[in-house]
Amino acid sequence: MALADPDLSLVLATTLRIAGTATLLVALPAIALGFALARASFFGKSVVETLVAVPLVLPPTAIGYLLLRAFAHDGPFGPSVLGFDLDVLFTWRGAMLASAVVAFPLVTRAARGAFEGVEPRLELVARTHGLSRGATWFSVTLPLARRGLLAALALGFGRALGEFGATVIVAGNIRGHTQTLALAIFEDIQLGSDEHALLLVGVTLAIAFVLMWSVEWLSRPRRTRSA
Repeated sequence: MALADPDLSLVLATTLRIAGTATLLVALPAIALGFALARASFFGKSVVETLVAVPLVLPPTAIGYLLLRAFAHDGPFGPSVLGFDLDVLFTWRGAMLASAVVAFPLVTRAARGAFEGVEPRLELVARTHGLSRGATWFSVTLPLARRGLLAALALGFGRALGEFGATVIVAGNIRGHTQTLALAIFEDIQLGSDEHALLLVGVTLAIAFVLMWSVEWLSRPRRTRSA
């Protein structure tokens, strides 16, 4: 069975769409929070750090159930409270939201590490040369942290790519709409379609290998040329 298989193409397209949009959704807030945790000192910082880490150890099914309750008809984000339906449950938007929630902690923690790897002295030198705080961030901090931030986004994309538990509760397993590679593999196992399940596993392994190779490459310290 080749990659031209329409079933595989559909599942792969759905997976990339959901994982890609989930990564875009968390990119800015996760990077901003990672920078705040790396540079700022504020009351309740340890509480924020703990809350960010909770989804890493919370069962994905628990996350999915919380999202399901939040967007249910009588939930805080449900139609009876907001007055309109956000159309999240059992849609690709629900799958994207579930994937974003589980990816957010990884991106935040990796982004924090990237910013902590930037020498504050370099930022101070830029400030003493008249650059504003914002200009220093864009001209010094961001370029120096760029590789680490790209690695953080790659990790988030990978986590969103493999999400299963939260997604199946919030978005279901609807072929062509919410069925990702992880959900399709589960369905094939249930149906006894071992050959197709192995194909999907192989595709998933290939994508995971490329992602993790990219993360490792981006995480390597840059070598400076000797004079």
